[in-house]
Amino acid sequence: MNSRAIVTWLAIGLLIALLGGCALWQRPSSQPGRTKLSAPLVILPAKTIGGYLIVEVPNGRREPRHFLIDTGSSLTLISPELAEEIADNDKHSHELMPIRVKSARGDSVSLHAAVLPVLKLGGVNFEDISVAIYDTAPLSAHLSVKIDGILGFPLFRHNLLTLDYPQSRIVLAPSDSVANVPGTPIQYTTKHRTPIIPVQIGEYTVSVLIDSGSDAAFNLHPDLRDIPYTQPPRPIAFVGTLTGNHTLQVTRLTQSLSFAGQTFPTPIVHITDELTSIGGEILKHFSLTFDQVRSQVSFERDSRKPIMQSSLRGTGLHFRKTPAYWRVVNIVPDSSASAAGLRLGDLVSRLNGESVEHWDIASYDQLLAESSEIIYTLLQGTEESSITLPVRELVP
Repeated sequence: MNSRAIVTWLAIGLLIALLGGCALWQRPSSQPGRTKLSAPLVILPAKTIGGYLIVEVPNGRREPRHFLIDTGSSLTLISPELAEEIADNDKHSHELMPIRVKSARGDSVSLHAAVLPVLKLGGVNFEDISVAIYDTAPLSAHLSVKIDGILGFPLFRHNLLTLDYPQSRIVLAPSDSVANVPGTPIQYTTKHRTPIIPVQIGEYTVSVLIDSGSDAAFNLHPDLRDIPYTQPPRPIAFVGTLTGNHTLQVTRLTQSLSFAGQTFPTPIVHITDELTSIGGEILKHFSLTFDQVRSQVSFERDSRKPIMQSSLRGTGLHFRKTPAYWRVVNIVPDSSASAAGLRLGDLVSRLNGESVEHWDIASYDQLLAESSEIIYTLLQGTEESSITLPVRELVP
């Protein structure tokens, strides 16, 4: 992990707060009445963007649809555009009364719900599912790809679901083909219909949520204060939630995280008041198969070699991303950005002389990982000025 925790974008933070292990509502969750597979094994192509595995589904002559699978959510969301398209094509879909969606922080938001007669993902048809309609435009802007929906964990309850990060694919199979599942199996329990497994942190056994809807590595609840850190937590990560913006403390553990025969020595952690969880930065090393009938998840990886996390580097800037510019929404104390006098609301139009519209998560992460300094071009009215910020280790 290098910069993912430093550049925690506001748009993603909102979705993590809404979906990451905490999406609750008072109507039935997004469980399909029936799931139809076009073959005994359906493989859906995907792409890894940041710490997320994004399903790419053909859409006739139009641009492919993209869906994020969120095992930390009990709720499926679709964009207003997709909801409107489905309604135009199928008059049997109907909108329900507004619902309140509550997050783990205790805040909530009102969304509109609908029942879809069918949601098609390549060779898979999910029939009669309840969804909520949510504006995914900020998430799309952040990931530089249009996101049509976020698929909650219960949607896949009738089938084996494999998130194959190394091969960038999603695999669906009938639940009775469990004998062919590779990897190390772990029984999980469910909280709000999402998977929670036991992991080991040194001598401590901790229950963690498997949260593919988070791009972080390891989120740790502050109640687990007996677990020792290498240094005091620092306010480095930044997320926006339903009730406002929040800064997260970040540090590194002195002990190793281990599960399924795999070890992550002294991992970097976000201290959060949501559920303790492992996210995409850890999950990306595995092919995971979920069997909701048997409450079991299997982790497959070719190697048993410990997985090291590099230092956390950055300039101390957090952004809200738009195609034309990136707005500064938080500045890390005692960082290069704070020392240089940058202010909240500053607009960045270029990185190293190149327009920000050409930069995505992966390329910016790589820049932070490999560069000793970055030139930010600030936009003030119609005038541009540049400032060079050193890239420093924020968590060694």
